[in-house]
Amino acid sequence: MSHAFGPHPVQHLSPLPEAPWLQRLDARVRILASVVFAFFLVLSDKMPVLAAGVFIGLGLILMARLPIVKTIKRTLGVDLFIVFLLVLLPFTTPGEAWFTIGPLTATWDGFFRAVEISLKAMGVILALLALVGTLEPPEFGYALYRLRIPEKLVLIMLFTVRYLNVIQREYLRMRIAMKARAFVPRSNLHTWKTFGYLFAMLLVRSLERSERIHAAMKCRGFTGRFYLLGELKLRQHDGIFAALFLLTLAALGVWGWR
Repeated sequence: MSHAFGPHPVQHLSPLPEAPWLQRLDARVRILASVVFAFFLVLSDKMPVLAAGVFIGLGLILMARLPIVKTIKRTLGVDLFIVFLLVLLPFTTPGEAWFTIGPLTATWDGFFRAVEISLKAMGVILALLALVGTLEPPEFGYALYRLRIPEKLVLIMLFTVRYLNVIQREYLRMRIAMKARAFVPRSNLHTWKTFGYLFAMLLVRSLERSERIHAAMKCRGFTGRFYLLGELKLRQHDGIFAALFLLTLAALGVWGWR
């Protein structure tokens, strides 16, 4: 039975020596660390522990040497979600009254709940950006395969990442064609029908392109197996990071429990 990945028996998959220390860790260690950290924060309900989790995420961002401005832009979606929670939850959660605006009453319970969810979301997204967001798609896919994720799911993920940009360009070309025909979106039936035709045509063109890509890959001898130039291998610094990371989470867990 052929596997989705066939590594070369000699060379190892490892980042360049000048890469940040965090990015030189084994991809499997980084994925598992992010999963453990996410579960730890989601299951925690103590504010000091959650705040410490956010600081850990910031520390991982600094260790990965990610550009601050680009990182802030990538977290804008989460920031807007946090603002929405801070505005909405105090008025929709029952509890001790905080202040009143007309018929609406904000509660301390809703405010603290919103802050709790916000800290969890921010800590998890920062850790994911530092640990997983710096992985290249082939390395990420191979690490998932080595972690016993089903091969077909890994292949689907890799092809999706590869061709999302292609589908986006196809979508933009059709939008330009719509604008060239003087289409202006409005809140009417014609607009909704037009957008329905747009997405239906995008699906049709995506299917046609996938068939062409599959035929081209078969012409090049593709048999459902990717050949890699290296092999993942655990090293000493991977074990040190894993031990320190788990000890830190254990200490935070004991602190929050006490």
